[in-house]
Amino acid sequence: MPDHPAGDSASRAAHLRAEIERHNHAYYVLDAPTIPDAEYDRLFRELLDIEAAHPELRTPDSPTLRVGGAPLPEFRQVTHAVPMLSLNNAFSAEEAEAFDRRCREGLGKEHIDYACEPKYDGLAITLRYERGVFVQGATRGDGFTGEDVTQNLRTVRNIPLRLGGKDVPTLLEVRGEVLILRRDFERLNERQRERGEKEFANPRNAAAGSLRQLDPKVTARRPLRFFAYGVADPGAVLPAPTLHSGMMERLAGWGFPVAREREVVLGAKGLLDYYERIGAARRALPYDIDGVVYKVDRLADQDTLGHVSRAPRFAIAHKFPAEEALTTVEAIDVQVGRTGAITPVARLAPVFVGGVTVTNATLHNEDEVRRKDVRVGDTVIVRRAGDVIPEVVAVVPEKRPILAPEFVMPKACPVCGSAIERPEDEAIARCSGGLFCPAQRKQALLHFASRRAMDIEGLGEKLVDQLIDNAIVKTPADLYKLGILALANLERMAEKSASNLLAAIEKSRQTTLARFIYALGIRNVGEATAKDLARHFGALDALMAAGPDSLQQVPEVGPVVAASIARFFSERHNVEVIEQLRAAGVHWPEGEPAPRATAALAGKTFVLTGTLPTLTRDAARELIEARGGKVAGSVSKKTDYVVAGTEAGSKLSKAQELGVTILDEAQLIDLLEQA
Repeated sequence: MPDHPAGDSASRAAHLRAEIERHNHAYYVLDAPTIPDAEYDRLFRELLDIEAAHPELRTPDSPTLRVGGAPLPEFRQVTHAVPMLSLNNAFSAEEAEAFDRRCREGLGKEHIDYACEPKYDGLAITLRYERGVFVQGATRGDGFTGEDVTQNLRTVRNIPLRLGGKDVPTLLEVRGEVLILRRDFERLNERQRERGEKEFANPRNAAAGSLRQLDPKVTARRPLRFFAYGVADPGAVLPAPTLHSGMMERLAGWGFPVAREREVVLGAKGLLDYYERIGAARRALPYDIDGVVYKVDRLADQDTLGHVSRAPRFAIAHKFPAEEALTTVEAIDVQVGRTGAITPVARLAPVFVGGVTVTNATLHNEDEVRRKDVRVGDTVIVRRAGDVIPEVVAVVPEKRPILAPEFVMPKACPVCGSAIERPEDEAIARCSGGLFCPAQRKQALLHFASRRAMDIEGLGEKLVDQLIDNAIVKTPADLYKLGILALANLERMAEKSASNLLAAIEKSRQTTLARFIYALGIRNVGEATAKDLARHFGALDALMAAGPDSLQQVPEVGPVVAASIARFFSERHNVEVIEQLRAAGVHWPEGEPAPRATAALAGKTFVLTGTLPTLTRDAARELIEARGGKVAGSVSKKTDYVVAGTEAGSKLSKAQELGVTILDEAQLIDLLEQA
């Protein structure tokens, strides 16, 4: 970055802060991104560079604070200027109607307008702004005293650090909820699984745990979101609002995310109609809710009704039916997933929870069974949230029978009898009979036929479902036995489509060793590793005979990958399927193991962009990798060469900006011939 004078840097930093926050608001609040991620990253890096060169320019509202600061020794206590009261609950239509009646009687009115909104299942917080700048955030705590989590809240991307819009108050305290969207929660747990780390039980627990991290950098890596539902003191806002719904519009105008599903309704019938509408739409919402909230809309009427004990009289939470219940564990079995994952499942005494009768609940994995210490005969708390698979939340220890046995993970797959394996650094145990195991057939077949594997065009998910469900195909080898009649009788499979598929299957009989290895679906063996294995061993039999030590001589193959490969080929069923595929005519060129990569290309990184005159992208990649080079998808300072064809785009520009060597196809071929 050019070295700007301090004055220019201050102006540029202010501009960047405004631009970045505008893009943050568009992405995290409006769900309508305005620029590509790469451009956002460029702006963010520029601001980081300016603030690093001129620390005095870093402001409390800088978006660079969203990456997290230094770890805290502990959270200090914050006394709420206005208590954060909890709401009384209604669990039936009659209780909601009684709430309306009390409000009408307390106000002497025949009809009342109510502001309604979903009740978030997250963590309640308060945000304090002075002259439009976020200065402090705290948890609810006991309602009167909470924990100062300001640094962590700065990392939540949709919390405005500086308010925009009109009539921003000198002092504003906003109340709301921190949560994790369902889609983000699934991705978070997926990352936890990939790392072999403990999964989070539900979005609320994940959000609460993330916000109370002493290291803000950990919080910054968690996908937290905020939704505002009110202010601590509406009277401090000028011009003074008259309605709660109007106050919510003001919050949205200042940049706060608010529920799109909020409505103003009339009377008890309006309340119950809203409850039914949100209940019906609940599964489609992006976040978890456990009910709806009704508030008298007119703020003056709220003041008149006041509070009782530690709850307001003017508001109530109408809860949805309970999604947790008590039952007993009658047995613990294991299920085999499409990828071979072995999941312990509790067989339960039937219990009505979340609107349905539940008889099974997931226990996730062996470690979770141990952590929760679930045993046959235990009384357990079962949770069901929407369409999510029911799970055992916890055991009630005092109700455990004497001599209840501990769970023991079986050694063999209950479906195919293959060995169950669990690598030391993973939480998930898996069946090792990938190509043979009936529970994994659909996934194995789809992967086998995929474009970068055997490339069988036309063999999609719906057709695979029919082939497996009708017992036409049991292993990938059975594909090469298919005839036109068997296919033509399937749903949506006309004679022409069947002929095209058979032609694609026939074409796939001739392939490459690398593609075949990748098509086998060996755990931890991706496309690049399959190519490395093919180059290193030259022949499939040599690979199948290799032990873990020999396998680790292959570039990028460590102990975990080597163990996966050795386990796969030690399973008799997998070897039988490979023999059947060879017998069906699936073949590839084999030869001597490839020589070690020459110094010319060993460790060199290439990026391909645009259309080359004669080489396809895949052909160029194979030529580069055959000589020890690597092909990456994006340009960075670590890139050695960018190979550019016609219509090369941003990758070429980035290479020129970074001074990376740029080659055309002819220069690439010259380089490869020299290697």
